[in-house]
Amino acid sequence: MEFLSSDEDVAEGNAQIDSKSFGLKAQKKILGKMASSKKVTKAFIDDEMAALLDNVYRLCKVYSGNKKDADKIMKSIIKTTIKIGILYRNNQFSQEEMALAERFKSKFRSTILTFISFHEVPFTFDKNHMVSMLTDCQDILVLLVKRHLTEKSLNRIKSVFHYFSDGQLQDMVFEPDTPLQPQIVKIINQLNKLIDDKVI
Repeated sequence: MEFLSSDEDVAEGNAQIDSKSFGLKAQKKILGKMASSKKVTKAFIDDEMAALLDNVYRLCKVYSGNKKDADKIMKSIIKTTIKIGILYRNNQFSQEEMALAERFKSKFRSTILTFISFHEVPFTFDKNHMVSMLTDCQDILVLLVKRHLTEKSLNRIKSVFHYFSDGQLQDMVFEPDTPLQPQIVKIINQLNKLIDDKVI
């Protein structure tokens, strides 16, 4: 069927389509398209995460000076998050994949804590270490979802991590008195609250 045949869909393991796999693909397709709407997206995430995403979006827009680039990054983040959430809620991950999910959660939390520490403690920023942690997060996440998502979706994940690993962006994030600092301060405060609330 044309509706389910685009490369936005979950990769098919075989030609046979049962009602559960059809429903799963339909969910991913519909919600993937809905993720393009900011108002609709906020219906699927809480206010704190929506505020964090808003500030990350503003940071990307200030850094790139290009609304289109910022939109693309945010849509990639939101679509990926929604698709992984659908897979999880439909019990699509194997036991081994669930172990990878726990590894990703732990590594991502460590990366966030390191990011906060580098920002709050002067002269501690280590670009190579930050890039290495982001690369580890990317690799674990790709391993987690590669059985379920298309190559286009995997490339979307890689493009997001590549964007935030960019050396020029990181220099602007961790150097004082750059145009990004107002958004960084807000992002750090929001991340600290999400950690305190055990959301991250």
